[in-house]
Amino acid sequence: MSMPKGHKSSHGYATVSKIEGGMGYREIALKMTETGDRMNHSTARNVFLSAMRKIASEACSLYEVPATDANLKKISSDPRFQSGIVDILKSM
Repeated sequence: MSMPKGHKSSHGYATVSKIEGGMGYREIALKMTETGDRMNHSTARNVFLSAMRKIASEACSLYEVPATDANLKKISSDPRFQSGIVDILKSM
């Protein structure tokens, strides 16, 4: 049985490396390990998506959208949402 190739959201692959100045999960894990926090790429991905889910949860309550697990997973893994968060952070 072959390994799955990852999740592709309906609006493309969710990744942080496509954003200008962004790093892939492997680069994040390497950087974290270099600074003393042992981490592998799947942990980096899980931590990143967990943070995105927390932001998505707040966005859901702001726009009165049910914050179900399915909604939070769909929103947090959407590259458009992630890009929007980057834009907000850059403007601060």
